[in-house]
Order: sequence, then structure tokens, then C-alpha cells
Amino acid sequence: MRLVFLDHKTMAPYVKLRRPNFAHDWINYDYTEPEQIQERLQNADIAIVNKVELDAQLIETLPHLKLIVLAATGSDNVDLDACRKRGVAVANIQNYTQSSVPEHALSLMLALSRNLNAYRSSITEGRWQQSGQFCYFDYPVRDLNGQTLGLIGYGTIAKDLEKLARALGMNILVAARKGQTPSEGRVSFEHLLAEADVISLHCPLTADTQHLIGEAEFKLMKNDALLINVGRGGLVDEAALLAALKTQQIGGAGVDVVSEEPPALDNPLMQALAYPNFILTPHVAWASAGSMQRLADQLIDNIDAFVAGKSLNRLV
Repeated sequence: MRLVFLDHKTMAPYVKLRRPNFAHDWINYDYTEPEQIQERLQNADIAIVNKVELDAQLIETLPHLKLIVLAATGSDNVDLDACRKRGVAVANIQNYTQSSVPEHALSLMLALSRNLNAYRSSITEGRWQQSGQFCYFDYPVRDLNGQTLGLIGYGTIAKDLEKLARALGMNILVAARKGQTPSEGRVSFEHLLAEADVISLHCPLTADTQHLIGEAEFKLMKNDALLINVGRGGLVDEAALLAALKTQQIGGAGVDVVSEEPPALDNPLMQALAYPNFILTPHVAWASAGSMQRLADQLIDNIDAFVAGKSLNRLV
């Protein structure tokens, strides 16, 4: 059995990836360009990918391929219909970031509400010494206690963030889908935007959620509201976010995902880094040591289960 990992470098160096429980050849490639995929998978029984795209045309050219294992939850880089047609199984990683992503979202909320970014910069510039006293008040500091957190998307990660937020004394609103009448326990999308002090995005990126937050939505928010996005970059119109920060239409934003990763230097969010109330992290909300190890262990579990004739985390 030959296993080929096409983008092994997407795994953090501190992760221990054990080998499967059967006789096999394992080949790692740090990265794989589109023109290299077909050759590298030509004799592979099992392909392991994170971000490498496997389309229908490519899948048709791989006669030995039996299983595609995604080193991630998202499957938009693999043509699942083509896999069903060819009889190629697909498995992904599930429920491994329950702690990491909610804690990262909370960290962004705390850092922005306490203005940690701005104060760190001002200390570096010598403002503390210039103030002449034991403290100074260049930037407002506010508590999360008593504030309202609005959740857009209410899956496992959002629910775990809710637990952390409630422990801090925050109130919670959960949005109905945009354009839908709220069910019990939900409020309308527009009501959440108008009432929440912090808005956190946790929905998948689809045709319906592309630019879910744009110019019109920023106008509905409080002028001191914080926007947190640890979901998908395309959920937010990045040019509109830059404009909202520039005009102080909102209080700040913490973002871990960008529409194109890595972002081009002219991406609006790269320009937004000039503002002290904006924090950008490089898509690492998921990447705590614990979460990454759970991913690695589950990846091998998926392979072992398939070879043993069992179904685990199967999409196809």
C-alpha cells in the first residue's frame, strides 16, 4: 500500500504523526504544484492532502487511488462527485478544534476590548515615560463582562465560544440565517448586528454567505462594535471592513482568515494593519499543539479504519 502526502509542510513541526498499522510505503512532499500532482499520485493507493486541489479530471487519471484523506475539515478542494463516480473514498478531520478556535476568538475579543495592541505600540514609542505618571489613558479599556456577544453560525465552535463568553458574564445572541424568520432562541440577522457589542462569525463559506458582512451590515453595527472572524475570509467584504475601520464606523476587528491566503500586499486587510484597533493573525486559530495532534491522530485513524474495512469520518 503506497501513501503519498502532497503538502506535508502544512503540518506543524511539533506534531508527531505516527505511521499506520499495516505494511506500507509512505512518501512525503513538502508542497506540490498543480502540474506535479498527477505524477506524484500515479501509483498511490492513498492520497493525503490539506490544501492541494484534486479535481475531476485529475481523479480520472489515477487508476490505483482508493482513498483521499483530508488533513483538514473542509473538502472544497476535492471533487467529491468525481470520487463517488470513481469509487474513491474520502475522509476528513472532524471536531478537533473545540478548544483552540474558541480560545483564539476569545483572545482577539479580549485584546481588542483592552486595547492591548495599541498600548503595546505606545509603550514602544515611549508614551509611558512621556506621560509623567504611573499610568496613562490614551486608549479606552472596556470589560467584556456585561457586553453582548452575537454569534453568526452556531455549530460546535460557536457553542464552545458561548460557554467561555458566559463564564465572563457576557450576554449571548444567536442570529437566524440572513433573510429568514427567527426560530425560538434566535434573533434576526439585522437585530443581532444592531444590538451586539461583539460579533463573531462561525459559518461556512457558501454562495449565500459570501460577503455576508459588507458595507450595509457595518452601517447597522454599533460604532464601538468589535467584529471577530475565525471562520472563512470570504465571509467579510475586506474593502468594506477597511473603510469601516478608517471612518471609525466600528470599534475594531480581529481576523484570522483572509479571502486569499497568504494575502497579497495590496489586500485591504494588509492596509488595515496601520490601525491599532485591528488584529490580523495568519490562520492559526486552529493550530494549537493539542488541536494539531488531535488532527494528526485522527488522520491515521481514518486510514487504519479504511484499510480494516471500516468507515470513519467518511464524506464519500
